[in-house]
Amino acid sequence: MGGSDARALSRSLLDLCRMRKLTIATAESCTGGLVAGALTDIPGSSDVIDRGFVTYSNDAKRAMLGVEAGTLANFGAVSKETATAMAVGALERAGVDLAVAITGIAGPGGATPGKPVGLVHFAAAARDGRIIHREHRFGAIGRTAVRQRSVVEALRMLMDLARGPQAQTKPRAAATRLRPRVTRSPRRHAVKRRPPRSPRG
Repeated sequence: MGGSDARALSRSLLDLCRMRKLTIATAESCTGGLVAGALTDIPGSSDVIDRGFVTYSNDAKRAMLGVEAGTLANFGAVSKETATAMAVGALERAGVDLAVAITGIAGPGGATPGKPVGLVHFAAAARDGRIIHREHRFGAIGRTAVRQRSVVEALRMLMDLARGPQAQTKPRAAATRLRPRVTRSPRRHAVKRRPPRSPRG
């Protein structure tokens, strides 16, 4: 899972967004702009990609994306809450249709109790209110590998949002309840009896 996967996904994502007239922003910490780089490496990406935020420090996350100091203090930079705030912040600051955020510990250092090397939190947000979060524990597979896999996962999440929400079908029970009311007809009141036939003379 490397550069070829990211390039193929980037092409597919850009084609889909172009067809659906969607724009994208990225907010990256441990990947340092690699997602934006993968997308803008494809010619013609400028009609989809608006901007990328590289927010490596907590100060950058607060200043550029509006992540609250309380969120960072209570949950840490590498957390579901921070990743979600980064994605929503990128969406709002850029005014785009889709945004993805990545924050993690690529290694070899930086691990803390409960947060090992290879832990990465992802969040993606859409203008229609959909937000998805994923947590991956890639393990100590090396800094480069963690970053490459994170790029692929972020592109997949954007693809999921770009496809749009799942169509919701009406429950069958409701249709069944309505059926008797629709098909019932007062036939016996509508049928008129014929008058008795007069005998022939």
